[in-house]
Amino acid sequence: MAAEGTEDLGNNGQLTNPSELYEPEAADLPKTDVKESAERGADGGDTGVPTTPYTAEGEEEEEGEMPADFQRLWKLTSDNPQDFNSWTDLLQYCEQEGHMRACRQALNAFLLRYPLCYGYWKKFADLERRAGHVNKAEEVCERGLKAIPLSVDLWIHYINLLLGTLNMNLPESTQRIRSVFEEAVAVAGWDFHSDRLWDLYAEWEKEQGNLNFMTGVYDRVLRVPTQFYNTHYEKLKAHLTSHPPQDVLSPEEYSKVRNECKQSQIQAKKERSDISAEEEERPPGEEEPADNVQKMQELLMVSREELYQQNEAEVRKRWNFEDAIKRPYFHVKPLDRAQLKAWQSYLDWEICVAGHNRVLILFERCLIACALYEEFWNKYVHYLAPHGLEEVRNVYRRACEIHLPYKHSIHLQWASFEEKHGNITEAQRILESLEMTVPGLAAVRLRRVGLERRAGRLDVAEALLKETVEKSKDNPQLHAFYSIKLARFLHKLCKSPSRARTVLQEAIELSPDNGRLYHNLLELEMSGDLRSNGGGILQCVAKAVAAPLSPKTKILFSQRGLQFAEDFGTTVQRSELIQSILGSFSTSDKTCILCYITNLLLLLSLLKCSLKGSYYALLQSLDFVLGVY
Repeated sequence: MAAEGTEDLGNNGQLTNPSELYEPEAADLPKTDVKESAERGADGGDTGVPTTPYTAEGEEEEEGEMPADFQRLWKLTSDNPQDFNSWTDLLQYCEQEGHMRACRQALNAFLLRYPLCYGYWKKFADLERRAGHVNKAEEVCERGLKAIPLSVDLWIHYINLLLGTLNMNLPESTQRIRSVFEEAVAVAGWDFHSDRLWDLYAEWEKEQGNLNFMTGVYDRVLRVPTQFYNTHYEKLKAHLTSHPPQDVLSPEEYSKVRNECKQSQIQAKKERSDISAEEEERPPGEEEPADNVQKMQELLMVSREELYQQNEAEVRKRWNFEDAIKRPYFHVKPLDRAQLKAWQSYLDWEICVAGHNRVLILFERCLIACALYEEFWNKYVHYLAPHGLEEVRNVYRRACEIHLPYKHSIHLQWASFEEKHGNITEAQRILESLEMTVPGLAAVRLRRVGLERRAGRLDVAEALLKETVEKSKDNPQLHAFYSIKLARFLHKLCKSPSRARTVLQEAIELSPDNGRLYHNLLELEMSGDLRSNGGGILQCVAKAVAAPLSPKTKILFSQRGLQFAEDFGTTVQRSELIQSILGSFSTSDKTCILCYITNLLLLLSLLKCSLKGSYYALLQSLDFVLGVY
């Protein structure tokens, strides 16, 4: 039982009913109620099972245990909630067993994690309806439409459910159906594949005997670029020419067209001078002559033909882009590069040539098919940034709390966005939630430290670093990394070099072969008063050279020690330093010794003072080397 992919179904689209042709006057786009979803586990931290049983009103939950294999399959989804196949196996098993409570639990958890799978919302609603829970079936459809408001198929499923369950003899039922149709075309009616929704609306109005309402529906879709735009136009022409104008037009339009027809006829006859204007009047209630009806129908099609031509031009502009999109619905299977490029090109083109509302429409469509691709969410955020903070915040929330719970980079961007705009508490919540979802990421922990530091809470930042250092002792490399971060924090911000030194020395005991620890310890020693701390610096160099480091690293430390002695030393008694450094090398490090002597000769050639003492030290060094080899 796969997800979407077996049908060519449109489930994205426009979000409002326009008053102009190609720039819809869109209200705010429908927003997924992600806060509610997050509270129920959609942030990826668990399988998202509601905390309270999901039962229909007046219905007692099924008694008895779950089916035999339910717990086994449920555990697989709990252990690895990103494994889509485990979910489909669980859902298929529950459906085969026909166990209502198991089906509800599985579907609720699945749809919190994958809310764009409209096919499973339909299955859920059908399940409730077959069980006799009509109200609960409607509730499921409404939840699904809140999660994926651009799904044309889900709207049609919801409408058919209402048509099959409501008593259509009641006036309020007709009113409710029409209101749902209006909401559907306002939200999803601008989808390129929304033709079936418009046709269903028009045919329903025809069944109700509201031919003028049917005309209104076709007039509206005549302004929408859809795949079968020409079919709508042909149906509208057939509709207008097969019924008297007074039956298919609103009273206002009928009066207007009748007056236009009348005036054109009067003008034509005046020009022929064969009848006066007064002779055109007829008694009230008399039907229009056949030629008047034909003339009125011709006038009706003139303005609509112009709209049709304009709409056709808009469809042609978008046809190649739409034709390149092969999978407009959601699926966990990756899209190929051609598909991703097609969406990127379409978005770039729409941003350049279309108005704001049409760009929003296309982004919402794109983020159905590309919900698992971080770059499209980032592109949407970048586009919305100049238009309002709340719009950007809503996009981040949908991306992070529903579709990308394990993509840490977009969560970090969201936290930075909130911090930038002064919402420190929300930034903290985002980072803490992310760290619970994907524990152990250094980038997340360091971002939390940075956030607390920028907020002036140095004690909290220090506590976070200390906690991380303590927890990482089982990983020497990671422990060294965090120890360096903590030492720098204590030295630079807390102004406590002694505590920083202690942190580095403890890290060296755990990782004596980590050259970066010695390097940071040397930098710490050299950042103090060089006149009073010379011994500590030379001791650090000697310790590094004696450590199990690579010969190249030892050479670097010896060079740093010699350079310090020459630049800041108070005596010329350098032979002891040279001998202590050389003495720390093993007899197998011949190459290292020779490199060291070469560097020393270069250093001595550059000295401008104490040459006698330096050469004397060199001779002692050479004697030492000869003694070693």
